[in-house]
This record gives sequence, structure tokens and C-alpha cells, in this order.
Amino acid sequence: MDTYMTDEEMIRQYLPHNTTQCFETLYNRYVNKVYHRCLQMTKDSDKAEDFTQDIFIKVFGKLEGFQQRSSFSTWLYSISYNYCADQLRLAKRFSTTQLEESHESTTYEDSMETQLREESYQVMQQVIGTLSPQERTILRLKYEDGLSIDEIAQLYDLKISAVKMRLKRSRAKVQQLCVQRFVD
Repeated sequence: MDTYMTDEEMIRQYLPHNTTQCFETLYNRYVNKVYHRCLQMTKDSDKAEDFTQDIFIKVFGKLEGFQQRSSFSTWLYSISYNYCADQLRLAKRFSTTQLEESHESTTYEDSMETQLREESYQVMQQVIGTLSPQERTILRLKYEDGLSIDEIAQLYDLKISAVKMRLKRSRAKVQQLCVQRFVD
């Protein structure tokens, strides 16, 4: 197989007739990038390895449906991000770990500060939960994953100005909802 072909050319030419070789080449090109993406999100090498394998199984199951509206790498990155985010969300929801009790003595001020911080965090999580999936995703890509506006624009095939406006509106919405929650 010609390893100098673009991903899209390889998919068009080899997928119908030489599926295994096509999958193998794409896997070898992207396995490390997907693994590092998963590791960045999970902070756990075992989970990152498992997620990487799951992602490639999912991608190869959907490869015939790849419509080339974006590059293969962008499509793969989007699937990787969404898969990891979904798995982490599920893990949080069904977490069975118990919090360790702190045996340190704290002053009244420290405990009040901690309580305020926890309440603020809970309000923020509730507010973010009320956003649309698109609003949550764009905020997470920018502020949790550290993607640049250019990268987000390329990922969603948007203009840079559109990404900036969506970020601005989402931040304003979060701020407004937080203020409402604290006032109520």
C-alpha cells in the first residue's frame, strides 16, 4: 500500500478491496496521537490504552460512512474527544469511589472558604449542564482541552469569527445563569 497517499485517497482506493491493509495503515498513522489525546483527558495510561482501542474499533466500524466533509484526522479527533468525554461523564455518574476523610484540623475560615468553593463548583456544574451539547463542547474544547480558536474552527468547519462569537455567547450565558443561581 502506498504510504504516501493522503488518508482520504487511501480510504477511497483501498477500503472497498483491501480493508485490512487500509485499517492497518490508518491505525499506524494515528494510534499514538489518539492515545496521547486519551491520556491527556483521562490522566490514566491504562484507560487511555483501552479508550484508544475502543475508538479505533468504533472508527473502523464507521469508516464506510466517512463522508469526507472534513479531513480524516479531524473526523478521528472528533470521535476520540467525544468518546473520551462520554466515558469520563459516565464514570463520574457511576463513580463508586469514596472520598477520603481529612484528619487535618481546619480553621473556621478555611472550612467556610472550602464550602463556598464547593458550592460555586456545584452551581457551575449545574449551569454548564443546562447548556446545549454544542455550547458545552465548544467551551470544553477551549478551556479544558486548551484548543486554539483556529483548531476549533477547523474541527467544526467554521469561520474563526463564528467560533469567537459562540464562545462569547456561551460564556455570557454561563455568567448570567450563575448570577441568577446565586441571587435566587
